[in-house]
Amino acid sequence: MNRPTAPHTSCLAIVLAAGEGTRMLSSTPKVLHSIGGRSLIAHVLGAATDAGGAEIAVVVGPGRDDVAAEARKLVPQAQVFEQRERLGTAHAVLAARKAIEGGAGDILVMFADTPLVRAETLTALRAALRAGAAVAVLGFTPQDPAGYGRLVMTGDDLTSIVEEKDATAQQRAIGFCNGGLMALSGAHALTLLDRIGNANSKGEYYLTDAVAVARAMGLKAVAIETSEDDVRGINTKAQLAQAEAVLQGRLRAQAMDAGVTLVAPETVFLSSDTKLGRDVTIEPNVVFGPGVTVEDGAVIRSFSHLEGAHVGRGARVGPFARLRPGATLGTDVHIGNFVEVKQATIEDGAKANHLAYIGDARVGEGANIGAGTITCNYDGVDKHRTDIGKGAFIGTNSSLVAPVKIGDGAYIGSGSVVTRDVPADALMVERAEPAIKQGWAARFRAAKAARKKKS
Repeated sequence: MNRPTAPHTSCLAIVLAAGEGTRMLSSTPKVLHSIGGRSLIAHVLGAATDAGGAEIAVVVGPGRDDVAAEARKLVPQAQVFEQRERLGTAHAVLAARKAIEGGAGDILVMFADTPLVRAETLTALRAALRAGAAVAVLGFTPQDPAGYGRLVMTGDDLTSIVEEKDATAQQRAIGFCNGGLMALSGAHALTLLDRIGNANSKGEYYLTDAVAVARAMGLKAVAIETSEDDVRGINTKAQLAQAEAVLQGRLRAQAMDAGVTLVAPETVFLSSDTKLGRDVTIEPNVVFGPGVTVEDGAVIRSFSHLEGAHVGRGARVGPFARLRPGATLGTDVHIGNFVEVKQATIEDGAKANHLAYIGDARVGEGANIGAGTITCNYDGVDKHRTDIGKGAFIGTNSSLVAPVKIGDGAYIGSGSVVTRDVPADALMVERAEPAIKQGWAARFRAAKAARKKKS
């Protein structure tokens, strides 16, 4: 599919985050809920930026410093405005009057709770302005149009947007519906917004009235059709889950199109920023949290969970492995079943094939970590590092009490508790002297049986 090219003119994206849904039943603001490992507002800001939004204005409600902070974290140069009274969508847009007065050529009006809108969709809206429209509205054709405003068209021109409660029977029969997102020509935006009245039952100023105002001024209004998913809004936890499902479908398709093998795609959950190389294989029931990169040829086996990790070329992870933030695996590393890695670098060819915890550590090239090995990195107050040298062999059931350094090629005998540095190529064994008492078990059982008989 050929995507529209972003017009070569300045663009201001106004993201409305002032309205709060009342059905999320959560102390977390609606737009800070997440899908694909990113907040809803992060998805919208990302799409706006990718569509050429060089300037970003975010309109928040009173006291929503948390939303403002999220916006500035994502787009440091974003301007944040407060809508003190909830007097409708046009009123919310005008809260960003100072940004509009900056003179951007195109103005995109977006909602922070519509995270599935794509950059190419916004680019198509901008292209409509370049073609002569003063107002471009995003429309869609849902399976069931009930509850949506209808887009009344005359040929290619958008005549009006009619809310369902105000629509005639003939207008209700229209299947083309208002998606909410809109683009305004910068040359006319303030005039259009200032002329929107509040002649409605709630005394509010509706952005949808910009269409009628534009036509009254002799300006052109158009509608650009997109998919229902693009304009899917979120007001409930059920809708949040539906949006997650749509996004996961997109991410899985993108991964497979890029050469990734998903054995059971519907069971793999990706984050929006997951980076997967070519010829990567992902087995069923794998979860990727934010910040994961997997290089070419790696295999992620079933029931593994990765977050904030880097997996090198040809590495093998899982099944049932957990890579936590700061895990960095080199080329051909093996991390096996029930192995957890956190804030640790595992260098090329090293192996920890089963039942181990490696935290705050370096494991040198070609080293082997035996089953049951743990790095004891936390003393109850501070974290400490373990350094394991190249080619070292850590025997089964060893505890490495950090801070400690194991030299290159050193051997740690099974069952050892290592509390001091071990030189290169040395053998370290720390075990209690075995004590064997002949016949003890038989005497123990006999004594138990005698006591039981007496009772």
